[in-house]
This record gives sequence, structure tokens and C-alpha cells, in this order.
Amino acid sequence: ILLSECLADGTAKGTLKGRAPAIPKCRDEAFAITPLWWVKESTGKAFVDYQNDATSKDLPLAAREGYNHIELAKRYTTTGMATDQGKLGNVNAIAILAEATGKSIPEIGTTTFRPFYTPVSFGAFAGAFTGHHFQPVRKTPLHEWAEEQGAVFVETGLWMRSSWFPKQGEDWLASASREVLATRNCVGLCDVSTLGKIDVQGKDAGAFLDRLYCNTFSTLAVGRARYGLMLREDGIVMDDGTTSRFADDHFVMTTTTANAAKIMTHMEFCHQAHWPELDVTYTSVTEHWAQMAIAGPRSRDTLNKIIDGAKLSDENTPYMAAREVSILGGLPARLFRLSFSGEHAYELAVPADHGNMVARALMQAGAEYAITPYGVEALSIMRIEKGHVAGGELNGTTTAADLGLGKMMSSKKDYIGRMTASREGLVDPKRQCVVGIRPVDKADKLRSGSHLLTRGSTPSMANDQGYITSVAWSPMLNEWLGLALLSNGRARHGEIIQVFDGLRNIHMLAEICDPMHFDRENRRLHV
Repeated sequence: ILLSECLADGTAKGTLKGRAPAIPKCRDEAFAITPLWWVKESTGKAFVDYQNDATSKDLPLAAREGYNHIELAKRYTTTGMATDQGKLGNVNAIAILAEATGKSIPEIGTTTFRPFYTPVSFGAFAGAFTGHHFQPVRKTPLHEWAEEQGAVFVETGLWMRSSWFPKQGEDWLASASREVLATRNCVGLCDVSTLGKIDVQGKDAGAFLDRLYCNTFSTLAVGRARYGLMLREDGIVMDDGTTSRFADDHFVMTTTTANAAKIMTHMEFCHQAHWPELDVTYTSVTEHWAQMAIAGPRSRDTLNKIIDGAKLSDENTPYMAAREVSILGGLPARLFRLSFSGEHAYELAVPADHGNMVARALMQAGAEYAITPYGVEALSIMRIEKGHVAGGELNGTTTAADLGLGKMMSSKKDYIGRMTASREGLVDPKRQCVVGIRPVDKADKLRSGSHLLTRGSTPSMANDQGYITSVAWSPMLNEWLGLALLSNGRARHGEIIQVFDGLRNIHMLAEICDPMHFDRENRRLHV
């Protein structure tokens, strides 16, 4: 602005308060202002960022090397990455980069400011020490019953699950071992409500599931259940669970607890993006139902005390049956003859509001058979004894073949992951696959995460053959058992290998065996 313009503006403002003053006479001087971002003629160093010692020559070099975006130049030169976050030198830096790239300063833009210039949230200071108020806590419909039974709870995602039910003086292992023995010898009751439950309906429901799972569900008979395996688009296993058919156009899926929301999102995407023409609807009903497992040789006797009408038998409720029943004088329920424990077992689903009442009724009905509540620790022991895979094996790197489930993959239909599952790297016989493992010395304790090496080899990445995924003390076999992922494992049953626990610097010998450690003929399923 010129001096004469300044005087005229001041005079105009002065007239608002009184008599207009005379405008002084002046002479406007010619001027030309050019911003000077750096002195190019200087032979010495010219620092742009004093804290990181970034110079004016570093920025043109960054542009020549291809780092011509301000965020890339920032990382290439460390300009603006100190505690001031560029507030002392970034104006010069942006201008120098603009000149070097032939752009204007607005086109270059600014960098993202971070702490300490930008405030730090209180949550960052609190870190993991947030307590139970950090996120909502989900309690199962049987939570009240579990508290009455003295359960110790464990966090599983947002869920609080009953982990074990200790008696006086018992630690977790003693309690879980007692629960396993009671279940395998008599009958046990376990809360499995946290499993994801998705209701699928519509005339194309079967076709929809066929495309999601690697095995077929459209041929599943009404009143039956089937174990299913879902693959990602890269051919790796995403999730597993059972799906039951209650009508020609009505299925009920179950997912793992951890993947319930993920699978629901996956289904929505596939329907909307891949197959919008399919007539199918699906709804998450996880919190609508209380579901409990009744397992053990006395499970049928216990259920028969609360079932209305005809008593349960192998004829009306065979293995893998799914049916709607009435219990306790008219309460509608769903009954599934499924078993994750390897025992003669059932899963009973009732409306969520009735969960605690039904669990108490089952405890009363099974009292003469010494019914015992069991938690996820006992359930984990029993599934390892039976060689059933869970989170440790479904780790996002394993294929159906790695898990010993390759025969489930249909060759008669298309499904997500079918083509990529046949890639050379995913069918290599030397891939790590699931095996069972037992210590040679029964006094040795297996530990999850321990590495597997050929006998006598030195622990190293080059010699690493796999690792242990799950371990448990088996009260039925009175020894430590485990599941592991081992290179070419199925061809190595009976081999003695070296186990190395690098965290504790422990070496031991172990035998590779079939993943199913207990009741390999599955006789107990049909007791």
C-alpha cells in the first residue's frame, strides 16, 4: 500500500469522530519487495531446520531425487521433524522446495503437525492402563448363572467369558483338570453364547453359502448341521464354524467369537459387490440367543429331564442333527447335536432372556449325575486332546490343507479363494501343517511358541522347522500335549525332534504324532 493511500485512509477514519482534517501532502516512493528465502550465492551452510541440521541445499536435492512432495521431502531431509514441528523453519523450507519444483507455495502445501506442537490426547498418556471403562463390556446371557457358580472370567474381545470354576484351594489348572474329568466321565455344562450367530434366509440362501464356504451347504438336509470352512480371497482360511438348516430357505451360521463382526461385514460386502442378484437376507443374532454346551456320557439323560415330548435318542437326534424343540413346559429352543469336546454332546439355544433360568434348570436336572460347569480353559484342554483347531492354528497363514481339512474343498463349485488356494506356494508339500506333539520325557512341559528343529541342530532361522501353537496338560492322559505347525508334518509322524524355547533357553525332545491325541476312533461321540 502507498503512503498517500495510508494517509487518505486515516483521514477517512478521523472524520467519523469530528471535523475532517487536512490530508498532508507526500511523495510516493517507488519500491520493489522480493522475498529472500535463502542466499544462493553463499558458499557456507545455510540451515533451514536448526534442530535437525537440514540445510537449504538438502531440499533441492530432495526434489532432484524425486521427493518433490512436501511430506516426502520432510522425511528425506528431516526438515520439520524436530520438536517444533517446522514452526521455526518450514516457511523457508516450503518456499525453497516450491522454487526447486517450479510450483507456488500454496501448491506445495504444509506438513502435518504432530506432538509436541499438536496436543497429545489423554488416552495416549493412559496407554493400556484404562480399566474396564475404556470400552463397553459384553456379558453373555448366562453371566449371572456363571457368577453364582463362582466363575473366574477372562476377557475375550469385549466379552467376559467364564474361564474356570475353582473350588476352595484350586488354581486354574487344578480347576480346569477337574472340570475335564467331570465332563468326560459324567456331564458338564459350558456357556458358548459368545460364538457368532448369523441367521440367513431367502430362496438363494444355500447358493449364497456355497459361494462363501469352500464346502457345499445347498445340499444340506433340513434338520442337519455341517461344519464349514471359509477362505479369504487369497486362499487362506478366514474362519470356521457349523451351519444348520431349519428350512429350505433358512440357515443358522455360527462363527468363531473373534471373527463374528468380521464375517458379517464380509457377507455384506460379497452380497452387495459380487452377487447382488441373490435373493438372500442375513442378520446377526448373536445376542438374541443364550447357547450352552451339555457334554459327556450323561448329557442325554440330563437333557431328557427338561425336554418336552419325545425323549432324545440316536434316531430322532443323530450326530450333527439340528432341530427346534420345546423345553420346561413350552419354552421354544433349538437343539444341536454338536461336539467340540469330543464327547457325546449337545448345544442348546434359548432366547437370551431365559438363559440363566435354563442353565439353573440344567444344573438341577443333572445333579444326580454330578453335573459340573466348565469354562474355556477346560474346553481348550479337551479340544487339544481331540486335535480340533482354534485361534492358534487359524492364524491367518494356514490353508485348509495345512489344517488337515483339504478334503472339504469342493471341486464341483466355485467359491471365494478357490483359484488362489491352488497357487504353487500354497500346495507345496513342505508347507507347515498341523501335527500333534508330545514330550519324550513326560516330566517336560511344552510351551506355546517354542520352535521345532531337527534333532541335534543349532537354533537358527535357517534350521527352524515350525513352532508349537497350542499346549495343554491332559488329565485324561496324564501328560503335556500340544498342537504344532511343522514343515511337511504329516509325513513325519513318529519322528523325534528338538523343541527350543528361546525365551527360557530350554531344550527338550518331543515326538511328532497325529493331532488327535485322545479317542482316535471317536467312540465317545456316540456313547
